[in-house]
Amino acid sequence: MDIFERILANPGPLGQYADEAYGYFMFPKLVGEIAPHMEFRGQMMLNWSLNNYIGLANHPEIRKADAEAAARWGMAYPMGARMMSGNSDMHEQIDRELAAFVHKEDAVLLNFGYQGVVSTIDAVLDRKDVVVYDEQCHACIIDGLRLHMGKRFVYQHNNMESLEKQLQRATKLSEQTGGGILVITEGVFGMSGVMGNLKGVIALKEKYNFRLLVDDAHGFGTMGPTGAGTGEHQGVQDGIDLYFSTFAKSMASIGAFVAADKKVCTYLRHNLRSQIYAKSLPMPIVEGALKRLELLRTRPELREKLWEIVRYLQQGLRDKGFDLGVTETPVTPVFLQGGVTEATQITVDLRKNFHIFCSIVTYPVIPKGLIMLRIIPTATHTKEDVDATLYAFGEIARKLKDGLYNNGLINVVASHH
Repeated sequence: MDIFERILANPGPLGQYADEAYGYFMFPKLVGEIAPHMEFRGQMMLNWSLNNYIGLANHPEIRKADAEAAARWGMAYPMGARMMSGNSDMHEQIDRELAAFVHKEDAVLLNFGYQGVVSTIDAVLDRKDVVVYDEQCHACIIDGLRLHMGKRFVYQHNNMESLEKQLQRATKLSEQTGGGILVITEGVFGMSGVMGNLKGVIALKEKYNFRLLVDDAHGFGTMGPTGAGTGEHQGVQDGIDLYFSTFAKSMASIGAFVAADKKVCTYLRHNLRSQIYAKSLPMPIVEGALKRLELLRTRPELREKLWEIVRYLQQGLRDKGFDLGVTETPVTPVFLQGGVTEATQITVDLRKNFHIFCSIVTYPVIPKGLIMLRIIPTATHTKEDVDATLYAFGEIARKLKDGLYNNGLINVVASHH
């Protein structure tokens, strides 16, 4: 069969809705300055769907630093991969500053978060090694594991008994192969807002010999007394062997890093294929990242403002009887009963009648019969924004209970290509 025939006949779980959903449910266009209020299809929306946690995306000092760096360097410099011709003092400076911020000996700057995780997993494992990972790990971790030619075991989400059982299997197998064990989890799970039980995982190091990789994309900058992440928050940062985060959330940029002991980082620099065979990050992005890191370090009030909004929002939703699962982080999931039909109607109602834009998640990402409205509060939201959202959510809960959504009483209007 022709490859294109096959993929066009089976466009995938999301692709099957491409025509109906384009521009509304998928690939929507939010227009204007990145802020709590942005334009969607000609109407201003209260926007809860951007990971701009501490409000750096449009912070005046950040915009100034980005603009000046772009004017000074252009987007080309430095040309080539870092190993060959694309290194600079500033690239080395960001490595050092990131390492210091997350309490590690060294760090390696990465071009992208997703690609960086894939490449880190690939670089540290060989076919003799065994991986044990949380069942709710992000797609980038799963893709990294697809490159691994050895065995892998999955443990039930945040379940330490299940992890221990898989560690027993992994230990037995690694003794036969002569390999090691890598455990992978997340600091904050981005859909549910649940923290990875890093303390519980690290406690198992007393009984089992393994290394730990933590993807802390949503924890870096938001969690811990200084914003150094979920390991700092739980008091176990020293027990994390490979600490990864992205710049795409709290840093409101592009890029990522992995931090570890100095010798491990030296190994990674010489073995990360995604860095060795790719152009170095452009100087404006690196200089912009240094400025962002400076604000993370020196402006705790930004993180405090985020948490003020988080507490006000989550308490308000719980007081209205909403189920937020067990989030302990800024990620705020709101669980409702219903399927794809209701989720579609709720999305339209929120956008059309309440001017609220947030992510809506259904099966197969979450169990059948559930809808999840995912809210990402930021330091730039206000209590007035929260009050408007609490009112709107109260109204949609009432309509859902009255069965208005499953009758299709809200007109869905989505644009085609």
